[in-house]
Amino acid sequence: MAINKIMVVDDSPTERFFLSDMLGKHGYLVILAESGEEAVAKAKQEQPDLILMDVVMPGLNGFQATRAIFKDEETRDIPIIMCTTKGQETDKVWGMRQGARDYIVKPVKPDELLKKIAALG
Repeated sequence: MAINKIMVVDDSPTERFFLSDMLGKHGYLVILAESGEEAVAKAKQEQPDLILMDVVMPGLNGFQATRAIFKDEETRDIPIIMCTTKGQETDKVWGMRQGARDYIVKPVKPDELLKKIAALG
C-alpha cells in the first residue's frame, strides 16, 4: 500500500506545523486533527493512508483514539504511529496493544519518521 495521505493528530499547533511542513516537503498530502475525537471522525471521513497520533491530549487521548480507530471496521486497516513525549517502555507496549503499528518518542527526528513511513508503505 502506497502512503500518500497522512493525518497528523496533535493538540500542539507547533507540532502540527512541524510535522505537516516536513511531510508536505516530502510530497505527502497532510490532514490535521487537534484532538482524539476529531481524529476518530476524520479517520472515517478522510480514510488516510497513515495516522501519526499524539498521546497526551485533552478529552480523548491518543491511546483511546487509537483503540477506537483500530476497533472500527471502517478504519481498522489504517496504520497508526504513536508520536509522543511518553517514552517509557510500558507506554510503548500499551500503545501497540491499542492497535498502533509503531511508536516514536518526541522530539521527532525527520529521518527516523520517514524511514518508519517508508517501511509501512
